[in-house]
Amino acid sequence: MKQVPEFATLYGRFPDADGLPSAESIPSYEIPEPYRALLVHHHHMTVTVENFYADRVEVRVLESRRSGSEYARKILLELAGNRRVVQLGVVGIDLDLLSPAVRDRIVAEGTPLGRVLIEHNVLREVHPTGYLRIAPNASLRNWFGMAVDEPLYGRLGVITADGRPAIEVLEILAPVPA
Repeated sequence: MKQVPEFATLYGRFPDADGLPSAESIPSYEIPEPYRALLVHHHHMTVTVENFYADRVEVRVLESRRSGSEYARKILLELAGNRRVVQLGVVGIDLDLLSPAVRDRIVAEGTPLGRVLIEHNVLREVHPTGYLRIAPNASLRNWFGMAVDEPLYGRLGVITADGRPAIEVLEILAPVPA
């Protein structure tokens, strides 16, 4: 597991039919609000977006694969109340670093990753490693219901489980309604 995940590597695990969106690394202070408050912290995005939208999120797995102890998936987080997509995520997980119960819940693909880790009291830390400004491709525009092109914002990071780097994450937020 890399200590500093890269956009092209994580997103490239599950490329869109129209290729990778263009992304550039930016410092956190260049992220406009409310995206900065949603991204620049050490919390799970599951909890953060649920608090922001005052609604529970549910996971929709777009693609996943498992090879030995490595599991990866590309997901959308949707608001439970109206099914609006609020985030796209890609994760790479070293399942050997998690308990059997946590592994089983993750690969069952029915619960957002953050909620699984919280509900199982996994001693975890979220370490953002970089922030991104992303020019959406057609796939992102479609998932996020974007009528016009506008920059998207996201973050890369590593989540430790019991002090060991177990999960690489890429999280891209949908545009926030005005």
